[in-house]
Amino acid sequence: MTPQMQQAVKLLQMNNLELQDFLEAEMVQNPLLEKVEPESEGGDTSQNEEGDDDELDFPDSDSSDSYTDDAYSAQEDFDAGSKMAEIGSGGRSDFSDSLPDFENSLVGQKTLRDHLLGQLHIEAETPLERSLGTLLIDRLDEAGYLREDLRTLAQQFGCLPDALTKVLDKLKTFDPTGVFAHDLSECLALQLEEQGLYSDAMRLLVSNLPLLGQHEIKKLAKLCGVSEAEISVMAGTIRGLNPRPSSEFEHIVAQTAIPDVLMKALPKNIGGGWRVELNSDTLPRVLVNRDYYTHVSSRTNDKQEKEYLSVQLANASWLVKALDQRAQSILKVASEIVERQDGFFLYGIEFLKPLTLREVAEVVDLHESTVSRVTTGKFIGTPRGLLELKFFFTSSIDGTDGGSISSESVKARIKALTDEENPAKVLSDEELVEILNKEGMNIARRTIAKYREALGIPSSVLRRRMKKI
Repeated sequence: MTPQMQQAVKLLQMNNLELQDFLEAEMVQNPLLEKVEPESEGGDTSQNEEGDDDELDFPDSDSSDSYTDDAYSAQEDFDAGSKMAEIGSGGRSDFSDSLPDFENSLVGQKTLRDHLLGQLHIEAETPLERSLGTLLIDRLDEAGYLREDLRTLAQQFGCLPDALTKVLDKLKTFDPTGVFAHDLSECLALQLEEQGLYSDAMRLLVSNLPLLGQHEIKKLAKLCGVSEAEISVMAGTIRGLNPRPSSEFEHIVAQTAIPDVLMKALPKNIGGGWRVELNSDTLPRVLVNRDYYTHVSSRTNDKQEKEYLSVQLANASWLVKALDQRAQSILKVASEIVERQDGFFLYGIEFLKPLTLREVAEVVDLHESTVSRVTTGKFIGTPRGLLELKFFFTSSIDGTDGGSISSESVKARIKALTDEENPAKVLSDEELVEILNKEGMNIARRTIAKYREALGIPSSVLRRRMKKI
């Protein structure tokens, strides 16, 4: 492969944020590359007419002059199929004419850190307490626990352990209850204390959570000095507690990925369906500054300087064309995925279809390896959440009607059946096989067991114990 072809492959593998960093470095090296700031919507942009070339058959270096995202974010003719005109339920209860901008869904929502800092500002009695409290807030993990050793933290902060303990005790009274606990047992204990339910028997039960997880009711009853019926009631109380104090704020903490592609529902009055576009907020826009090239080259007679300018012009033009083709490839692949998986977007995980890289590659006329690079590490913002493009490629099992069914759909059905089963009649793997076969899924018992274990669903024996409680 030539250096340019190798670079083209690397560009395909980058997500939009990685591409931004790459282009910043290229603009430092190449004075003819210029970044276009997204000042207005009405720039003079035109879609490249050569986007259907073979994915690595790039043109000569002097054949292109600009690259912008506008040409690709305005694909008015994309429709994921007329059968999607009647929009059903999805990640949003109504697929209205327009979906809110994906990033805007996070705007204005309070983080756990903000929530705790607000309480600290009121409760802290001294500047030292406020400073130590802020440092401890920043040490919380994603669940809202403070797992680090207090003496170690005191050394790092340069304060006395007793002073830090005093501040921590105050922080443990903050809302949500359970925050700043060292582990799950302490988190539950804090919530039980608040409710006035932290008796000696409950303390022993919370201290022996592994036995509760194994449903050793008799052992726990003997250990706590109560009856098995009382243990069942106490276990029910514990299940009503919140093991992750940060849960109501998790949508802020966990949102780290940024969508490279966005899909939006089209209004019903124009036929429905979906519109797929590149995320213009993160997609860099660059062009070749030919005016600068003309200005500089006309004012120098030095051979080396002219040669340098020619090389930089060729490199810049080629890079712009490579970015153009990268955009086309991503849009082709994302659009095909959306069309193939319309059932998933409309009705949920049980309607996810089996799909392979080869199937998409054949339709969009790209090599299978190119499709793999396009879908790895890139995310699409959908009405059902932020999903990696790789998510939509699943293995399949044979249906009883001769068709294929996605393995993810089968897993979703197994989870639904076990969640809804009658506590008095827990379904065995053989019974799950029988039900799924009747529903058109040709699946073996060992496959059921494999999928069940992958989902973290216990065996029928253990589920029966759990449901008794």
